[in-house]
Amino acid sequence: MRFAVVSLIVVVAASAVAFAQQAGQQPATRPAGGRSAEEMLNQMLRPANDGGARPLDPAANAGAVDATSGAGAVVPGAPQVTVMRERSYIVDRTGRLVRSDDGQQWEFRFDADGRALRDPPVVVLPNLTLMSMENEIGGTSRDLHFRITGEVTEYRGRNYVLLRKAVVVPQAAKQF
Repeated sequence: MRFAVVSLIVVVAASAVAFAQQAGQQPATRPAGGRSAEEMLNQMLRPANDGGARPLDPAANAGAVDATSGAGAVVPGAPQVTVMRERSYIVDRTGRLVRSDDGQQWEFRFDADGRALRDPPVVVLPNLTLMSMENEIGGTSRDLHFRITGEVTEYRGRNYVLLRKAVVVPQAAKQF
């Protein structure tokens, strides 16, 4: 019991000393820079002096011709076709997944839709959907057609697609 009372007195004394030391220190009411809160807020809201930096204009290449059409096409006398705009979407289009001419990339070649017949192939950006399509092709000997949906990007006269969905088109659906 005596030990408990002595321990309690020691704890109370130590707390009183610690409280007295904190009471002697004054908290800082201003930032270290000496500016008021209003001055700091005004500085943060003021436009940055970044030497005239400006965002890039993505429309500078509007109407670019697809590099695989016209003179760059395999078929002689092929028409020139403009690239699809960045951030446009391909929705439920059918076609085949094939290797590019150099064998380095996968391309999606659209089936003719009977209207424009002017759809150059798009390079497929690597992701898990492409990997699933590769696995499907590797697991069969027949010519598979896919229905894809994805976001289009544009780079140096070519269109690329980031696939969001790919479905194997059944044989019966291709006949009609």
